[in-house]
Amino acid sequence: MKHILIVGAGGQIGSELTTYLRKIYGNANVVATDVRECKNLAADGPFEVLDALNATSMASVVARHNIDTIFNLVALLSAVGERNPQMAWGVNMGALMNSLEVARQHHCALFTPSSIGAFGPTSPKDGTPQDTIMQPTTVYGICKVTGELLSNYYHLKYGVDTRSVRFPGIISNVTQPGGGTTDYAVEIYYEAVRNGKYTCAVPSDVYMDMIYMPDALRACVELMEADPRQLIHRNSFNIASMSFTPEIIAAEIRKHIPEFEMDYYIDPVKREIAESWPNSLDDTCARQEWGWKPEWDLEKMTTDMLNVIRSREK
Repeated sequence: MKHILIVGAGGQIGSELTTYLRKIYGNANVVATDVRECKNLAADGPFEVLDALNATSMASVVARHNIDTIFNLVALLSAVGERNPQMAWGVNMGALMNSLEVARQHHCALFTPSSIGAFGPTSPKDGTPQDTIMQPTTVYGICKVTGELLSNYYHLKYGVDTRSVRFPGIISNVTQPGGGTTDYAVEIYYEAVRNGKYTCAVPSDVYMDMIYMPDALRACVELMEADPRQLIHRNSFNIASMSFTPEIIAAEIRKHIPEFEMDYYIDPVKREIAESWPNSLDDTCARQEWGWKPEWDLEKMTTDMLNVIRSREK
């Protein structure tokens, strides 16, 4: 990677990935774009307002900045997507198709994240394999499975260097979540610091895989820098870091805030989605093919999350 375009840079992953990549490759070599102006991303590097559904505009940005690698991060997330599935399909697939076509025409590598949402209730729940049945019951998951298949198609038919990981729920101490089923695992930390209590929308005993943002960002770079001759799966790799229920994360927080209280007001949509997803992923292929290894676990992440949020809330 030398000249990088981030599409959807204003989102949860993109806002932090932009900063992360600029530290590695240089501010001038990472072009951030979003459908609306993001002054924070424009402060230390190139930024352009870009509608990812406009292929001509995307191609223009790629040509003008001599882009060789595209990160397509545009997506409406799971819970939001269920409220408007037609919009979710239009946005998620439109941005992907434009990214694939622009990557093909301008000989770019392309990263598009997939998700644990690509699996469904008929997938094995524990240690979900890299290659298994995938029948998601959300439009978000359907988009992710379709994205994996299309990315493989563009690689096999056109030779586009497509790569992807299936992200678990992402926990960040910088960017607030944006309508995903795993949002509770971010919100709980903020509410623990601010109010000492939290009302959870997901049932107490539902396991879901999670990953801390520093590991998620590192995974993006390590996969895109990996030797292509070692990549068998490409689209898309299971990656795993930690798996827990709301009660487990609450217990970990109480080690730092003993008086922390949590009750439940279950969101039926989030409950259905969460119960359809895997409890844990088998990431053996990512470990073998490009050396993936997480650095953060629940205990270490909780300490860091609370310390960062407390310092910011002062």
